[in-house]
Amino acid sequence: MFVLQDGPLDYGALRAAVLHPGAGCVLLFEGVTRDTFEGRRVLRLEYEAYGPMAEAELAAIGAEVQAELPGVRVAMAHRVGLVPVSEPSVLIAVSAPHRVEGYEASRRCIERLKARVPIWKREVYADGASWKENSPSSRGPDGR
Repeated sequence: MFVLQDGPLDYGALRAAVLHPGAGCVLLFEGVTRDTFEGRRVLRLEYEAYGPMAEAELAAIGAEVQAELPGVRVAMAHRVGLVPVSEPSVLIAVSAPHRVEGYEASRRCIERLKARVPIWKREVYADGASWKENSPSSRGPDGR
């Protein structure tokens, strides 16, 4: 399951896509809109994407990570359109035989998604707006 979606993301569907009897670990990463960035109040995020290419790249990343870490299953969903504060823009569900592989798979997925998937983010502040580069090293003022 590798999808772009306009509207709230479905955690249950992603979890169901990766859950299986051999999984000793199921993880969900949520990338959530925060209310401030570099001292500016964030009202919402707005995402645009080239849908077919973005979904194909999400699937390619999932296939790579599953091939690199045997026994791992991955599902990813990214939101497009408006994303209010405290709501997720991205969900990554991972199952694995053990937690070490699960955490590693989740980390690889989000880093590759940020670096490769053609999704563009616009931050809307109380005092204006700005398009942001989506890179694996993007961090807020708190280092996260």
